Amino acid sequence: MSGGPESAVSRETVSRETDHQSDQATSSENGDDGFTAPYNGISAAETPIGAAAHRASQVLHPHSVTLPKPPERRILTIANQKGGVGKTTSAVNLASALAVQGLTVLVIDLDPQGNASTALGVAHHSGVPSSYELLLGEVTAAEAIQKSPHSDRLFCIPATIDLAGAEIELVSMVAREGRLKGALSEKALGELDADFILIDCPPSLGLLTVNAMVAAKEVLIPIQCEYYALEGVGQLLRNIELVQAHLNPELHVSTVLLTMYDGRTKLADQVAEEVRNHFGDAVLRAVIPRSVKVSEAPGYGMTVLDYDPGSRGAMSYLDAGRELAARTAQITKQEQR
Repeated sequence: MSGGPESAVSRETVSRETDHQSDQATSSENGDDGFTAPYNGISAAETPIGAAAHRASQVLHPHSVTLPKPPERRILTIANQKGGVGKTTSAVNLASALAVQGLTVLVIDLDPQGNASTALGVAHHSGVPSSYELLLGEVTAAEAIQKSPHSDRLFCIPATIDLAGAEIELVSMVAREGRLKGALSEKALGELDADFILIDCPPSLGLLTVNAMVAAKEVLIPIQCEYYALEGVGQLLRNIELVQAHLNPELHVSTVLLTMYDGRTKLADQVAEEVRNHFGDAVLRAVIPRSVKVSEAPGYGMTVLDYDPGSRGAMSYLDAGRELAARTAQITKQEQR
C-alpha cells in the first residue's frame, strides 16, 4: 500500500532532510561551516560530541589552531619516583599536544629505558648522540637533537642504554648537579627555538633527576587515580625543597596531572579530590582516563595523538596541553611579584 503510515514517515523524513540540506546551503552562503552555527542557542562545539569532534579536527589539521607562544622558554621536569604513574606517557603526549597546537617542543629523555625516545619515533641505539654524551660534555645539545617523524615542531634528545652508568661517572665530576643546565644554553641549542622543554626523569631520585631539577624552573607531577597514589610524593616534595634550598631557588611544583582515571570507580573520584585538596590550583582540570589506546601507542613508536587522534586519551592530552600552555601568563605574573 502506497498511502500507509510507512509512506507518511518516508515523506516526513525526506522533508526533514531537504530542510536540513537547505539550512546547510544557507550556512555555506553565509560563510558558516555549520559546525559553530547555534541550534536553539547552543553551538555544536558546546556539546560533548561536538567538542570531541572539534578537538579531533585540531589533531588532523594542526595548522587550524595555534597556542600563544610563552614570553620565555618554559622548562618542566616531569618527575615521580613511584613507577607506573604515566610519567613517560604524559611527557610524550603533552609534548605532542603542544606541538600539534603550534608550539615547538623539545623532549629530553633522561630515563635509561628510553621509552620516551621510542614513543617519539627517534633512534636511540648505542652510538647515537644522546643525553648520556650531553651530560658528559661530549656533544652539544644541537648535535644530539633529533626531529620526531610525527611533527615538524617536536624534537627529542634520546636516551640510550649507556645512560644507565651515567650516575657513577657523574659522581666525580665538578658541578655534577648542573651538567644538564649548562648544556641547555641558547648557544648550545643552536637554531632550535623551543617554546617548551620537557625533561622525562627516571623513577628514582639520583643524580639524573637532580640534574633535571636544577635545569628546570617547574616540576610537573603525574599522579595516577589509584590506591597509594600519593605514595612517594612526599619524599619527592622533600627533595624538591632540598634542591630549592641549595641548588635552584626558582624550582617549584607548577603542575599536577591526574592520570589513569576510571570514572566507573568511587576510588578514582576520592583520589582526585584528595590530590586537588592537597595541591590546589596546581592540579590541571583535564584528567587523563585509563585508555587502551594510550597504552598501545608506544608499541608502534607513536604518541596517542598520532596513533588514534580521535580517542578519549588523545582528546584528554590535547585539553591538558592547552591548559598547560594557558598557565604561562599566570606563572609569569607570579614570577613578577
